[in-house]
Amino acid sequence: MRTAKAMAGIVLSVTLAAGCSGSGGGAGGADAANGKGRTGAFGEQLEAAGPTVKLSVPPQYDGSKGWDETLGWVPESVGSLPVASVPRTGSVALLYGSPEGYTVKTRAADGRAGWSSAPWKVPIPVNADEGGTSSDEVAEIPDLTDVEVDGRGYVVAYAHGMSGKDALHEGTEVVRLAVFPADSSGVGVKPLREVDVPVSGSAQQVRVSADGGRLLVAYGERGPYPRSGVAVDVTTGSVTPYEDPNKLLPQCTQATLCQTSRVMAVSPDGPLVSMGLGYGFGVPGRWFSDSVRPDGVPSKAPVLERWNGRAYGVTNGRLLASWANGGKDGEPDRPPTWSVHDVRTGALPARMECAYKETPGILDQSPAHATIASPSGRYLAAGPVTFDVERKKGICLEGDGNRKTISLASIRDDGTAYGVVDNGEATASEAVVAQIDLNSASGDAKVLGAGVDIPLLTDVAGGGGLFLARDDNKNLRVSLRRGH
Repeated sequence: MRTAKAMAGIVLSVTLAAGCSGSGGGAGGADAANGKGRTGAFGEQLEAAGPTVKLSVPPQYDGSKGWDETLGWVPESVGSLPVASVPRTGSVALLYGSPEGYTVKTRAADGRAGWSSAPWKVPIPVNADEGGTSSDEVAEIPDLTDVEVDGRGYVVAYAHGMSGKDALHEGTEVVRLAVFPADSSGVGVKPLREVDVPVSGSAQQVRVSADGGRLLVAYGERGPYPRSGVAVDVTTGSVTPYEDPNKLLPQCTQATLCQTSRVMAVSPDGPLVSMGLGYGFGVPGRWFSDSVRPDGVPSKAPVLERWNGRAYGVTNGRLLASWANGGKDGEPDRPPTWSVHDVRTGALPARMECAYKETPGILDQSPAHATIASPSGRYLAAGPVTFDVERKKGICLEGDGNRKTISLASIRDDGTAYGVVDNGEATASEAVVAQIDLNSASGDAKVLGAGVDIPLLTDVAGGGGLFLARDDNKNLRVSLRRGH
């Protein structure tokens, strides 16, 4: 699900803006989230079974076979999704809201109910005194992620807010984590442990991820890679803060404008640190970008003699990086080189030149595209930059003046990918979805049309896909559709 979280933004903007057809139907619907509905054998809330909603899906899936769940508590405007895969089980975890608290429930690809947690109390939202989130703002909600450590999987529920705040106390700003073993069973499962991680940041300035293989709570800025961070060991509950990332890499003291370093991910061997303005990166005491740069790429960037190499994004234990290729007066003489690296070792399995170029800003260094991967990690992409790591091959889907740019949103393990065609000022509802074959020489593409749903998870056990939409009541509908 680490991959799915990365692509959530594009799936939300394209699928949810357009996908309002059909009615919410399956078990655990909006009434169940609000404490209504009939009671099951174990006291869980169940919704009367209804017909599966017919979806417009890519040809690898059956739009009428599967199951639907409706999360009625999720606001219309959100930046994250309370959905995660359950490692090593082939099932999906969803977060339900009720007056008693939030409950994690799992469901298998074939529709069978799995384990469910006891109600979980989250801290008071940081903006509670201001009356919550206005209708035109992106809401910050409790969420889920997953992580595997030493061969064991975990589902982690988390929420940002104020702990211990009341009429007599100011309280402490924290991210509260509830860690559940992926192989739990039964009803009313209590977390293996709860951890309150002190943070400092307003709503939408917190991100919890496990892209490098270990859990990272980052905070203090918007975007996928805030500046400050805390590593959390889910097996022990211990925390390791990285309050000043500028001090982590010794190369930072030799660099110009190295005041905005950040921890992008944490691996079993330490934090992956991106230096100021995205020039230079590495794992302290293990490796640095200059020692793993692709052959033929200059050591220094053409502007201000900074270290060359920008750490663009991380997913599934791999880093996507871009490199300037020389030139005079700050202008490169060739397209940038893009490369894939192992986060732990820096090893470079694949590289290519691609004309897609993105320059980070001083105040906002967030990448324009999420870095995503297929479930196995073989295929990796960010926008139009794609790699088949096994074949050590890259494919550039950047427009060439005739062919339009395609930005990828999700990838199957068989190399089939789904993306959105750059149509200039087209709205989300007008977005054209394309299917791309990453096993072909140049990424053969065909149009699937506007209104086709993009899968958030592409290979749930048995080849199923997980899709998102808003029903007629604007509730978030999560749909599992079987694969062909």
